[in-house]
Amino acid sequence: MRHLMLTIQYRGTAYQGFQVQGDKPTVAKTLQDAIETVFKSRLDIKGCSRTDAGVHANRFAVCFFTGSDIPCDAVVRALNVNLPEDIAVLGCEQVADAFHPRYDCRGKRYLYKIHNHPVKNPFAADLMLYHKYPLDVGKMDRAAKGFCGRYDFSAFCSAGSKVEDMVRTITDAAVYREGTTVIFSVTGDGFLYHMVRIMVGTLLEVARGAIAPEAIPSIILSRDRACAGPTAPAHGLYLDEVFYD
Repeated sequence: MRHLMLTIQYRGTAYQGFQVQGDKPTVAKTLQDAIETVFKSRLDIKGCSRTDAGVHANRFAVCFFTGSDIPCDAVVRALNVNLPEDIAVLGCEQVADAFHPRYDCRGKRYLYKIHNHPVKNPFAADLMLYHKYPLDVGKMDRAAKGFCGRYDFSAFCSAGSKVEDMVRTITDAAVYREGTTVIFSVTGDGFLYHMVRIMVGTLLEVARGAIAPEAIPSIILSRDRACAGPTAPAHGLYLDEVFYD
């Protein structure tokens, strides 16, 4: 048996997240359909993360076992032929049998994109949050630095999470502008339910003056979800990179 890891990229607009959910359209189900076509068997797959409905991924790791000897480069070509245009396989490699794309992950980087201009961009409608009012990127970036460190991030976790340990380490957080696009980048060893989207909602509150840039550490220490900002919509969020040893 070979243990293969696929690196995939997807636009999450049409899907109810990555994880299989019965007959609902998900990235995992669509990928399994393509794998079944290529390998003539419906194989079990393991993903590196659970992304919400509408969330996108620039790089996402998926593993499965197969007895097939199809070369990795041929696997990439064959799967891409059988996948819709909003999912692409970027690479394939053989990994150790014990490797798990989720549990062996050492960290992740997420991006959140905001189209910031008085006029909306119809081509970014499902790929960025539209915000027509001016954003003070410098003030948002100063606030974002307050996320860095090892903390209990209960204040940045939505109700409904089944995780008991709310402690996470954020190693880098920044807000910057590329033309009309404002981007929030955050890297850490793990993230809670809706954590990045609540961070973005809080930074937007900073931008409009409702929360002071210096208040982020005190919000974290409060462990109170009510102290943070609203949850930003899913369609601006991207899983950008997954890190392994």
